[in-house]
Amino acid sequence: MKRVIVKCKLKSPQEFERKLNEIEMNFGPVYWLHDRVYVPRNYQRHSSYPRLILRTEMRAVDKPAKYVMILRRHVEDSGVDIMNRTVVENYAEAANIIMQLGFKPQAEISYQRREIVMSEGTVMYLDKIEGMDGYFAKLEADLDEEKDKVSDVMEDLERTFKVLGQDKSTLVRDAYAELR
Repeated sequence: MKRVIVKCKLKSPQEFERKLNEIEMNFGPVYWLHDRVYVPRNYQRHSSYPRLILRTEMRAVDKPAKYVMILRRHVEDSGVDIMNRTVVENYAEAANIIMQLGFKPQAEISYQRREIVMSEGTVMYLDKIEGMDGYFAKLEADLDEEKDKVSDVMEDLERTFKVLGQDKSTLVRDAYAELR
């Protein structure tokens, strides 16, 4: 699946949520995520190398954790992220396979997340990253290659943030693993 992702560091999460509430958009309940991010041994920042993310997701304390492996490749010159997800039954075995494929650990990130489905194929997340100040908002939009131009989708996402009180100076291009 191809996606366009734009995120920003919020000036005021309360003001951001207030503006969303005014247009009758509300975040869902908080859930917890923990990502172990793996990169190829020859990884370089701002390159189009793939990342493998082994994610633990806890939606509710009375339900078991869900494990997901995500292959994510950000194609720098196009602004598109190629993402594939698969549910993992055995977390330890999946981590072992990733290491045997020649990937190395880059970072571990724990965060609390809330989400809003903005429209079909577009989701907004509100993330609080453990060990980092402030909150981040992230918009992800699926890309239909037959109908959508990447630049148009990116402008729409940035415009959404502008309407919600964020300016270009708050936009963040790096992944959470690279912000630490």
